[in-house]
Amino acid sequence: MKKRLNGLALVLTFALVQPVLSHEEKPRHGGVVSEAKDLNFELVNQNGNAVIYILDHDQPVDTAKASGKLTVLNGSEKTEADLQPAGENRLTSAGKVSLGKGAKAIASLTLGEMKVSVRFAVK
Repeated sequence: MKKRLNGLALVLTFALVQPVLSHEEKPRHGGVVSEAKDLNFELVNQNGNAVIYILDHDQPVDTAKASGKLTVLNGSEKTEADLQPAGENRLTSAGKVSLGKGAKAIASLTLGEMKVSVRFAVK
C-alpha cells in the first residue's frame, strides 16, 4: 500500500511540474532565449552584430526609448557594446560582437522606467 501511495505521489508531482516546464519560450530568430522580470529576451548573432528581441507574453515590447549595454565573455576575451533601438521590439549592438559557442553575455537594459539585467549562455 505504501509503495502505491509513493508511486501516486511521484506521478502527481510530475503532472504538476510538466506545465511549468512546457512554458519555456522557444527561440524565434535562431538565438538564445532568457527570461527576466516576466519578459522574454532572445539574443541573436546577425552578421556579427548582437540583436536582442523582447517579448511580453508573446507580444512585442516597444523599444523606441530603450537603451542598454551588452557585455560578452568569450573565453578570456571581454567585449562591450552599447545597444540601440532597431525596430519594433529589438535592440542592436553599435559594433561587432563575438557571440561564439560557449560565450556568456549580460545585457543591462533600460526599458522606459524599468531597469533589467538579462544573462545569456550561447550554445
